[in-house]
Amino acid sequence: MSSPEAHVRPERSAGRGPSGPVVAITGAASGVGHALALRLVESEQVRKVLAIDERRGDVPGATWRVLDVRDPAIAEKLRGADVVVHLALDMDLDSDPKARSAFNVRGTQTVLTAAAAAGVHRVVLCTSAMVYGAQADNDVPLAEDAPLRATSEASFVDDLLEIERLGRRAPRAHPGLNVTILRPAVLVGGTDTALTRYFESPRLLVVAGSRPCWQFCHVDDLVSALEYAVLEKVDGEMAVGCDGWLEQEEVEELSGIRRMELPPAIAFGAASRLHRLGLTPSPAGDLAYTMHPWVVSGSRLHDAGWRPKWTNEEVLAELLEEVAGRNSVAGRRLGRKDATTLGAAGATVALVGAAAVVRRARKRRGL
Repeated sequence: MSSPEAHVRPERSAGRGPSGPVVAITGAASGVGHALALRLVESEQVRKVLAIDERRGDVPGATWRVLDVRDPAIAEKLRGADVVVHLALDMDLDSDPKARSAFNVRGTQTVLTAAAAAGVHRVVLCTSAMVYGAQADNDVPLAEDAPLRATSEASFVDDLLEIERLGRRAPRAHPGLNVTILRPAVLVGGTDTALTRYFESPRLLVVAGSRPCWQFCHVDDLVSALEYAVLEKVDGEMAVGCDGWLEQEEVEELSGIRRMELPPAIAFGAASRLHRLGLTPSPAGDLAYTMHPWVVSGSRLHDAGWRPKWTNEEVLAELLEEVAGRNSVAGRRLGRKDATTLGAAGATVALVGAAAVVRRARKRRGL
């Protein structure tokens, strides 16, 4: 892979004068897509925003195109666009995994093909720093050209890796098409993932012998990084996140949530059984991302002049405020009554609590 410097464009290419680029955003009705659309319609460097989603959202000033991103008719809707930011992904933990994967992969494939057919010169994709994999021997921080060592054992990672493969192949299949990929750290700000639900547990699970390092990315910072990509200030593959990271001890001190330490065999065994029984949405592979470091440097965006506005401490504080009052067991949301029952039963940590419930139920049945 080329050096980070090769991915920085001269400042003069950041805009196109008063006209600016026409930017199409998929998934513009909600989430990151909605936030980006709101930002770009206010930008003097963007001429027009085409908002694409299955439903119309509230973005004054945007031109709406209502359709499914898997519909080949999207090619016609993209005509006239200079840049497409593809954010229409299903990352709902409660979605059917097969249907979710089919939507994510087919949607990305259709958007890339349609963009090329419509004469779009740049597509921006957003995956996750999870694609680097959470490995015990990872450098801290990881260089952005580090190999992608994620496995298919964690939530959504298969989809993300396939989306990146499609993104890398697209310029070869469609000369003249540039594909830029952003990989945010743990995303916070109206998000709901297995990693944000980790902080909904009454105790923080720590697998014995692990060295967790936590790096966050606020949605506001991701949106500003996407704007950099839209305005051609950067290209290639780059990571987005707060500067630095927090050790597990710092997270526990800042959050006020105590840890529960478990041997690896017990933690992974319980997580695997509970997921296999359909009791929790998170596969055992998600545990790796709470055990091993996958902190990223973000040097390419920094070289282009971008800086995060949020610190890890500030994002953690916002996350804790968002999840206040919620209770999760191994990623499974519980009602207040269930949470109280589990608490009384000694379920002080997600996996231990859920495993205890299963064991007691089997004991009552004489299994």
